[in-house]
Amino acid sequence: MSRKNYVFTSESVSEGHPDKVCDRISDSVLDAFLAEQPEARVACEAFATTNRVVIGGEVGLSDKARLGEMLAKVEEITRACIRDIGYEQDEFHWKTVEITNLLHEQSAHIAQGVDAAEGKDEGAGDQGIMFGYATRETPELMPAPIQYAHAILRRLSEARKAGDAPSLRPDAKSQLSVRYENGRPVGITSIVLSTQHESEDQTSDDIRAIVEPFIREVLPAGWLTDETEWHVNPTGTFVIGGPDGDAGLTGRKIIVDTYGGAAPHGGGAFSGKDPTKVDRSAAYAARYLAKNIVAAGLADRCTLQLSYAIGVSKPLSIYVDTHGTCTVPDAEIERAVGEVMDLTPRGIREHLGLNRPIYQRTAAYGHFGRDPEPDGGFSWERTDLVEALQKAL
Repeated sequence: MSRKNYVFTSESVSEGHPDKVCDRISDSVLDAFLAEQPEARVACEAFATTNRVVIGGEVGLSDKARLGEMLAKVEEITRACIRDIGYEQDEFHWKTVEITNLLHEQSAHIAQGVDAAEGKDEGAGDQGIMFGYATRETPELMPAPIQYAHAILRRLSEARKAGDAPSLRPDAKSQLSVRYENGRPVGITSIVLSTQHESEDQTSDDIRAIVEPFIREVLPAGWLTDETEWHVNPTGTFVIGGPDGDAGLTGRKIIVDTYGGAAPHGGGAFSGKDPTKVDRSAAYAARYLAKNIVAAGLADRCTLQLSYAIGVSKPLSIYVDTHGTCTVPDAEIERAVGEVMDLTPRGIREHLGLNRPIYQRTAAYGHFGRDPEPDGGFSWERTDLVEALQKAL
């Protein structure tokens, strides 16, 4: 029997965190290539440190002449990302940072396993396992600790960019410890917030006075009490931040990107990968299916796993665990999942409309728990499979 009364903690990091700077660059390069050709192949990694960004990986376009032209745009794309995030400090400035572009054409040996051919369906871009998760804890069907940890940092970023908190800087981290009673989130036992700021003369109390009103805006009423512990900039001064303070890498925040540790993760990162890579597209499909299972009233909580082999089109397995909350057996839900959605790589991409430049916006504040957007962004957050699932059962 699962525990009903406990405290669970998740963290988030802002768009200015060094790793998130790199995720943003990688996904912006991906968007540029998908805008040029929806079937473009991209596996883009970035590394950032003091006054330097290095970009590498593999890209592919059917038009080889256009490939060179697109590679020439990577530096401009990178500077635009850093500028939008807000870095204009001496040791990491969008104008002066040194950018090294090592992107090159995709390996033909990878392409031959993925591309469709006569008598062969398009295969997965790699082997691997992917997980999706949904729970009734929040209106977005997300675990509460990660959903509200993201919300805090998004609100602080909005305030910083709008000029409502002018002394804040881009690099920040949040962490929430949420108390559960009878399996439901009811309050916050502690909150940790570290944010880069303007002046060494500002104290932790000064920073708390700036951030606390924005934090209270986004948290459920009554969750913060006199017993809640606050740790705002607990180390004191945090003026040197971003890649100048700590190196960043694409794909290092996979738990922040998903469910905050409340659900399993297959291990593959998302950012910089085109949707033939099932690390990304199948993880989105798994979230989509888990969310629709919960939204359909088939369970209060659902973990769903998919597995793939490189070059093979159909998933090797579909696994559903509703943690004892289902209204029909888990095995029946597994069967229905396979009936209502084509889970081949191409089937996923077509169903969710993934061959579009919609990824830069996913690079910070979570890939899940967001609103579906009119241009197809966050399409995996739709709940349009509810009726199909109910009919299949």
